[in-house]
Amino acid sequence: MREQRPETPAEADGTTELFSALGKMLRLLRERKGLTQKEFGQMVGYGPDQISAMERGVRIPRPEFLVKADELLDAGGLLKEVIPDVERAMSKTRTRHPEWYRSYAALEAEAVELHFYANQGVPGLLQTKEYAQAVFSRRRPLLDEETIQRRVADRLNRQQIFDKWPAPLCSYVLEEVLLDRPIGGRDVHAAQLRRLLHIGSLRNVEIQVMPTLIAQHPNMDGAFNLLTPKKHPQVAYTEIQGFPRLITALEEVRKITDRYGIMRAMALPPEESQALIERKLGEL
Repeated sequence: MREQRPETPAEADGTTELFSALGKMLRLLRERKGLTQKEFGQMVGYGPDQISAMERGVRIPRPEFLVKADELLDAGGLLKEVIPDVERAMSKTRTRHPEWYRSYAALEAEAVELHFYANQGVPGLLQTKEYAQAVFSRRRPLLDEETIQRRVADRLNRQQIFDKWPAPLCSYVLEEVLLDRPIGGRDVHAAQLRRLLHIGSLRNVEIQVMPTLIAQHPNMDGAFNLLTPKKHPQVAYTEIQGFPRLITALEEVRKITDRYGIMRAMALPPEESQALIERKLGEL
């Protein structure tokens, strides 16, 4: 069955097709120059994973990237020509989420600080494409394939927040069980652990693991996000059984912030958390 939450008009605006076609064009131009994704990425200041995502149409190539790529790949102005279309599509990205999510998505995109507590699954900003596909494919009631692919693309597009400069400060407290739950199978799980190690190595990101054997836990009320939009007070976001809630009341946000601070103090430090993730990856 199809997802019942209301969709925005932008779901059918052709944006997905635009970036898919542009990605194919980038791949053909790169291959014509005899460059690997890694080699091309080094030339434009991107990692091979980011180049791969753009070529697959799941990451938006920014205008400044297209200008540089046009020159390096001898595209003769072809990539520069599509910049106005890309800019129009980028202006719509905040409305590509379901209506119930748009207010949070807009805040997340402009946040200067992001903090996450997760106890069931890896947070969306940290997910690999395959992990996200596994999550949406197993959601009940079942989603149709078109909706799954749309949700995956939107989730990966949100991850462009890690490419922003100045970069937002991000922290995560992940329950240890997330490192053991093989969502999508062994290979997908292993790739997801590697993704955690990569993101955790970024200067603006700290990932901490809450050991399962902690006897007294300060938060038994479920997962939440804390974010500080630019020039606005901190807010909190929760979603339980499909019911989202954006919390703006200062006293409620303060209480959640206090609990998060206690959890960060109880969780393993970032370095020990990275070591634990590496150990669990090696055991697969």
